[in-house]
Amino acid sequence: MTAQIDTPGTVTTVYKVSGMSCGHCERSVSGELSEVPGVSSVTAVASTGEVTVVSAAPLDEEAVRAAVDEAGFELVGMV
Repeated sequence: MTAQIDTPGTVTTVYKVSGMSCGHCERSVSGELSEVPGVSSVTAVASTGEVTVVSAAPLDEEAVRAAVDEAGFELVGMV
């Protein structure tokens, strides 16, 4: 299931990421996900483990998983 907000030209998806515990964790995940082609913004919240990604089109889950892995965390799935 994907949490999406319909805005013309953008897709907002909320992912669940395990292992984030602080602001540094949030910045690491946000930085890696910002490098995925098509991503325009990322907001990570360590306290909930939720990462909100705004992109031009739906993202390939494997690309998202690879970016989260590169940051040192685990993508649990979509919220």
